[in-house]
Amino acid sequence: MPPSKGTGHPLRLLGVYAVLLAVIYALVFFTGDKSPEPKLGIDLQGGTQVTLTPRTPDGGKPSKDSLKQAQQIIESRVNGLGVAGSEVVIDGNNLVITVPGSDGQQAKSLATTAKLYIRPVVGQPLPVGPDGKVQTGGEPAPGAEQPGTPPANPPAPAPGAGQQAPAPGASPGTESKPSNESGTASGTASSGEASGAGESSGTTAQNRVFPAPAQAPTTPAPAPQPGAPNPALTPQQQAKQEIDAARALRQSTDPQVQQLAAQQLDCHKPDPLAGNDDPKLPLVTCSSDGHEVYLLAPMRIDGQDIKDASSSLNQQSQWAVDLTFKNADAWADLTKEYLQKQVAFTLDSKVISAPVVQQGPQLGGTTQITGQFNASTAKELANSLKYGSLPLSFEVSEASTVSATLGLASLHAGLIAGAIGLVAVLLYCLLYYRMLGFLAGFSLVASGVAVYGIIVLLGRWINFTLDLAGIAGLIIGIGMTADSFVVFFERIKDEMREGRSFRSAVPRGWARAQRTNLSGKTVSLIASVVLYILAAGQVKGFAFTLGLTTVLDVVVLYLVTSPLMMLASRSPFWAKPSVNGLGAVQQLARERKAAGTLVGTGAR
Repeated sequence: MPPSKGTGHPLRLLGVYAVLLAVIYALVFFTGDKSPEPKLGIDLQGGTQVTLTPRTPDGGKPSKDSLKQAQQIIESRVNGLGVAGSEVVIDGNNLVITVPGSDGQQAKSLATTAKLYIRPVVGQPLPVGPDGKVQTGGEPAPGAEQPGTPPANPPAPAPGAGQQAPAPGASPGTESKPSNESGTASGTASSGEASGAGESSGTTAQNRVFPAPAQAPTTPAPAPQPGAPNPALTPQQQAKQEIDAARALRQSTDPQVQQLAAQQLDCHKPDPLAGNDDPKLPLVTCSSDGHEVYLLAPMRIDGQDIKDASSSLNQQSQWAVDLTFKNADAWADLTKEYLQKQVAFTLDSKVISAPVVQQGPQLGGTTQITGQFNASTAKELANSLKYGSLPLSFEVSEASTVSATLGLASLHAGLIAGAIGLVAVLLYCLLYYRMLGFLAGFSLVASGVAVYGIIVLLGRWINFTLDLAGIAGLIIGIGMTADSFVVFFERIKDEMREGRSFRSAVPRGWARAQRTNLSGKTVSLIASVVLYILAAGQVKGFAFTLGLTTVLDVVVLYLVTSPLMMLASRSPFWAKPSVNGLGAVQQLARERKAAGTLVGTGAR
């Protein structure tokens, strides 16, 4: 409602707006990185562009549908992480990801295939040396079961099988306990990814070996060897050759070949099987930190069965990833069968966690992956699992820096054009509305100061980045604020033409103008929301800033413009026609009144 009587009400409204500005800039200067500069988009600050080349199992070209699906999933991951200003486009048979700034690691992490499988661990993991190869000296454990075949009578866990590798600074033999909330197994991790189970205090490397067949053949079976690069093959054919060779060696059901695969595996090199392993076969693979080699049985639970994934702090104040499965019975059966044994969570063919099932069966279909995650890595993993795995695996074929030279030149030109337009509007207001134009200019400045502070805060809180399209939305929004003043001032003129004084015309004109302004702002806000939902890329930035300035326009009208006009209407100085520029309107009102009086006298 408009202010009515007394000067206290307008001053209180102005005080409320002053407090809002104080809060905004207190958050700007005393929270976060305390930088008073907004985050800029790719076109203004430059960025990193990563080209991803798909690798299909058959070495052929990916289908358009699979590329579009991969694009949509990566865009969902971008939105889930709050990485504003990023672009994901299809370029021929490749995907191109562009993120603001010079750090391309974030773009690469968005392209993880994120194929999650839960596989039982067979035997004990093998330690990996500094060269990335399995340390020698271990002997096969006699009488072990064939990999991938659950034993009829599960033997007691081997020494160290029920314990996790001690975290840095922890005492040896510390067990990884299940979460009290979910009651499920948890594992330990390294650098946000996870290592497998380790030995208990006193366990030697000779204990930690793959199982061997009960009757080993005297002559080892020949194992397929990875083919050397052939220049005659296309990159797709070469990739297929690498995948086929890795599958034949590392997904063999022959225990002798599995032993050979473990000895030849280099955990420091890129994995050609990343996201391409066959879940129906055993798998010899590394932990994600490259410290251990595992033999895993065929997949028991597919990551596609994940209903939801989220990151949170557990009761030990450690970051973890909470998973909810669609089929709760599958998880309960697995935990019942592998009580006091390890099960491995593999992400893109690497073991990210290998917890020991401490309690079974676990009901509810929930579990938790724990480890040395931080807030960022836990959120990235949960985000990748939540939005599903990519239909293709990708490798980074090119990474480059995007220059912002053209964008900065456009920014300078746009700011100059906006400043010229703003000055022209203010000059028009001064010439047409005299001193009332100063009130309009003050309101515009108050709106611009609030918008700037809010954009800085949004950059910290939701990673909002300001690009050229967003600046265009700001300029248009501030221009629409000037339209609101014009509507208000013209309503005041209408009231004065009817013979009212400047003092009485201001509140009545505000009552009529606010309905018109609110209707126009509502239409503008609806258009901004619809545009933001339906648009893509930089158009979203335009819609966002336009909607933001529209909302702030309403706030400024009620807390700044209206109180200032109420105070001016009660001032003898502002009531002077030479000051407010309303002398012609007052003269017209007097002439109408005089004409009405003459007509009335003549009638008598």
